Parts: sequence; C-alpha cells; structure tokens
Amino acid sequence: MERIAAIILAAGSGRRMGTGIHKQYLTLAGRPMICHTLAAFEESPADDIILVTGAGEEEYCRENIVEKFGFTKVRRIVAGGKERYHSVYEGLKAAAGSDYVLIHDGARPCVTDAVIRAVIDGVRTYGACVAAVPVTDTIKIADADGFAAAGPPRSTLWAVQTPQAFVYEQILNAYREVLNGETRGITDDTMVLEAAAGKKAKLVQGSYENIKVTTPEDLAAAEAFLSRRKRVSGLTRSPDC
Repeated sequence: MERIAAIILAAGSGRRMGTGIHKQYLTLAGRPMICHTLAAFEESPADDIILVTGAGEEEYCRENIVEKFGFTKVRRIVAGGKERYHSVYEGLKAAAGSDYVLIHDGARPCVTDAVIRAVIDGVRTYGACVAAVPVTDTIKIADADGFAAAGPPRSTLWAVQTPQAFVYEQILNAYREVLNGETRGITDDTMVLEAAAGKKAKLVQGSYENIKVTTPEDLAAAEAFLSRRKRVSGLTRSPDC
C-alpha cells in the first residue's frame, strides 16, 4: 500500500510580522497558527506528518503543540536549516519510506481538505503537482528605469501555493543534486525538481483563502477566513483546533 507523508515547514522567524514571537506560534482563532495547519493534515489522507521547526524548538513543539492538541500523525519533529530548501531537505530525510510527499508551509493555516485531496490526486496522476490559483491582477514587468513595460497575458499566470506534491524518491534525489550545486533563484520545490530532473509540475486548483501569513494584515485575513468557516459549518476542525 502507498504511504503519503506531509512535511510541514515551521522553521521561519517571521521578521515581517513585527513581533517577538515566531509567527507560527502566534494566536489565530484561539490557537497557535501552526495548530490549524497541522489539523488540516491530521484530518487528511496523509499517513505521516513531519514537522520541521527552528533549531532548538523541537521539544517545545512536541509538548506544547503536538501532545497538547493530540496530533497523532506527527511521526517526527526535526530541526530545519538556514534556508527554506535546507529545511525541506531535513524533512525529506525524515520521511524515508514514503511513496509520495506533500510539502506545505506552516504559515498557510487556511488550507482546506479539498485542496489537499486535489494535490494528492494530482501527484498520483502526474508525478508532481502544486496548488495554485489564477492571478486576478494585471501583472506588469518594470524596465530598468522603473516604468511599466508590456506584461504577460493574465490568462497564463498562476500564483503558486503549497502544498506541493511529489514522488518521494524523485524529489529527494532532486534536492540532493541541487544542494550539491547552485541554489540561487530556488524559491519553491517545483523549481528544484525542474532544475535537477527537467520535470514540470502540474498546476492543481488551490484556494484564494490559502494565503501565506506574512504580515499582520495577513493574520487578520486568516482569522476572518477561519471564523467564517466555523460560522458556516458550525464545527471546528478538530476538538482542540
């Protein structure tokens, strides 16, 4: 039987949030933000969760997040690295034995079960896929003097999100190859696979609510999204989250 692992990245410092608390631990809808992210994958078809934290935060997360809120699918808690791609690689090593792996930003707490399931279906079909949404704004490219130049057709533009999903051995080998070479310009996992193996990822419909919380304004928006879902469903995502 296939085994699906979800790597949740929660090793960032959140400097742009302007607080002394790492953003993944900020209170959102009554719980730490990372709790909502973990709850989404706890309730998903994923078999295992690998939580990647900041160095030295492993025991804190074990006691105050995983055990306190009863996340039974979290199999490993590992320390991340200096850059995002280092953290992903640490998570991949901890997910050994998986057939497929989903990589998700812990600061995207509003991811839905529908998006997770769509990505899982996509990786089974295409071998690599990424949640994304069509861009709604007109995009312009600035010239050397800061003037707006001709932009690409909006119909061809998608905003990439997470989760991003891959065949485990393919993305692990791709990361090994890229980390042994040039990493400049690598900003997401699909770029690693394309750079190392020349394989493209299928775009799978994400959600406009699946925002990455980076600023205080994002935190307020995520609070509104989660509160609205609770009003509509009359249920929380789990007994504690």
